[in-house]
Amino acid sequence: MKMIMLTGGGTAGHVTPNLALIPSLRDLGYEIRYIGSYEGIEKKLIENTGIPYDGISSGKLRRYFDLKNFSDPFRVIKGYGEARKLLKKYKPDVVFSKGGFVAVPVVLAAKHYRIPTIIHESDMTPGLANKLCIPSAKKVCCNFPETLQYLPKDKAVLTGSPIRAELLQGDRLSGLQYAHLTADKPVILVIGGSLGSVTVNTAVRNLLPRLLPDYQVVHICGKAHLDESLIHAKGYVQYEYVDAPLKHLFAAADLVLSRAGANSICEILALRKPNVLIPLSAAASRGDQILNANSFAKQGFSTVLEEEALTDDSLYQAIRDTYENRETFIHTMEQSHLNNAVKTITDLIQECTAGKN
Repeated sequence: MKMIMLTGGGTAGHVTPNLALIPSLRDLGYEIRYIGSYEGIEKKLIENTGIPYDGISSGKLRRYFDLKNFSDPFRVIKGYGEARKLLKKYKPDVVFSKGGFVAVPVVLAAKHYRIPTIIHESDMTPGLANKLCIPSAKKVCCNFPETLQYLPKDKAVLTGSPIRAELLQGDRLSGLQYAHLTADKPVILVIGGSLGSVTVNTAVRNLLPRLLPDYQVVHICGKAHLDESLIHAKGYVQYEYVDAPLKHLFAAADLVLSRAGANSICEILALRKPNVLIPLSAAASRGDQILNANSFAKQGFSTVLEEEALTDDSLYQAIRDTYENRETFIHTMEQSHLNNAVKTITDLIQECTAGKN
């Protein structure tokens, strides 16, 4: 049996594409293992699938001054040694890396043992961890056409992001019943991210008096971000986090309001949901969400409202215009060739392991 070693962690975005690949890899007969950090978010997510998990030491390589810059390189070196021992022990046929700093030691260790590695870069421009890994990779997958210019031509493959199959199996009526909403008004699904977004949460709640006469709002606001004063507001329901029923809420949604993390917007694309994106500002990030959102706007998939331009009026107008033109957005998203990422990536994995075992 062929073995694949998956790696990636630090945020849910560095894990969920790996989770999306697991069912297909199982169907293809791969033995699957995972290397992540000792106690990162990836540990629980992967262990819940029954995939064997090994933790290694992980450090972050920063471009700014921090006292941890003096200690983290030693953690990376330790992680590299641990990754080498694990790869020597398990002898995988291929490594698939979703990125994050825990993946760097694993990819470098795979290069040492000449194990082919496939990397996936979600954002428009490669992050530092993936930049360190790209020279060691056989192939580099990406989400956006604009990313190809930043990658070696002989390695770059435009795949889109692997989407969890269960998200495509939602039921609209189940979503309405779960949220205790009716079928006579359109539904806006607001996704603030796994940690929530104070800016988005506040903007949506300020706008409720104008929205609720015409729309219903399902608001996933993040842990500790519930507003108790709005618990009984008719047509508005809020959750800190939604797991399994999320597929039904997506099915019930007529429009999605979201940040512009790469995995999130690729899920929105796969579900063909008209959407308004409010990317994280450049002041609070390296600007990757702005680039992601602008790419989707350019391709006709999304309406973009940058945080600096966010007001009650601008948000209301963006929602109204997007909803009124929803059929155009849906049609454009249906034409996208980035909706089959799981097969494209598993085909690459198959190519890397062809002739082995």
